[in-house]
Amino acid sequence: FDSLPPAHYKETMSTILVWIQQSETKLSMPQVAIAEYEIMEQRLRELKALQSSLQEQQKGLNYLSTTVEDMSRKAPAEVSQRYRSEIGVVLGRWKKLSTQLVEHCQKLEELMTKFQRFQNDTKTLKKWMAEVDVFLKEEWPALGDSEALEKQLEQC
Repeated sequence: FDSLPPAHYKETMSTILVWIQQSETKLSMPQVAIAEYEIMEQRLRELKALQSSLQEQQKGLNYLSTTVEDMSRKAPAEVSQRYRSEIGVVLGRWKKLSTQLVEHCQKLEELMTKFQRFQNDTKTLKKWMAEVDVFLKEEWPALGDSEALEKQLEQC
């Protein structure tokens, strides 16, 4: 009996596996081109919420690891190996998920910064083009007015 996991172990394992599966599904959503900053912000909030959830689940994962260690000391080698293998798979998926989550957040934050910079540059360019348009539509000075022609040449 000492070599069998407690009921709480199985419940926690099930909860962690379901959570990992749901999180992997959320992270595997295809990344589409986003042309709206608000959508990017929403996606970042979702990823940050997933990171918080990951931290909340960490306690359950720690429990599983220590329980497997305790069982390994008491259980026969084949039983011990089975549980070590099971927790190894879970820890591997957990680590991969954590890494992907951090990478997704960093990439999205970088893209958001570039997107904002692009929007600011576009506004500046549009303003400049409007000013140039006004300048080009101005009336040309008379041919004999060399001072006005020089001023306009400088503006060009």
